[in-house]
Amino acid sequence: MAELTDHERATLKRAAFGVVYLVSSADPGFLSMLRESAAAAGAFTGARGLARDVLTSGALPTLPRKDPVRVEAEVLPALTESLSILRVKAPDEVDNYRDAVLSAAQRAAEAAHGVNPSEAAVLAKVRAALA
Repeated sequence: MAELTDHERATLKRAAFGVVYLVSSADPGFLSMLRESAAAAGAFTGARGLARDVLTSGALPTLPRKDPVRVEAEVLPALTESLSILRVKAPDEVDNYRDAVLSAAQRAAEAAHGVNPSEAAVLAKVRAALA
């Protein structure tokens, strides 16, 4: 398995968890957030290889809470940076990471009441950042 620095691991993790936060904030509500978080966690634990290792170990990342605009401004570039890191250090893991993040985002969006227009917009931005 590729050796990533602590900073690189943190970037991958912050981006993936940030995506889930963006989806959750697009459909506010405490119960929705719980359902969405549980659904996303299932996607992360179901990931393979390095993606699973990074996304299921260590502390949760710190994100600028209560400000989805700031989170989006941080998370979308972090997704792009994460793919760049993996392309250099672990090219065979790019698809695993991309699949885990997309699966978590999709599961979170579907978890509470189906995908609403705000969540669909977030999913489109995430897909674009991971393209």
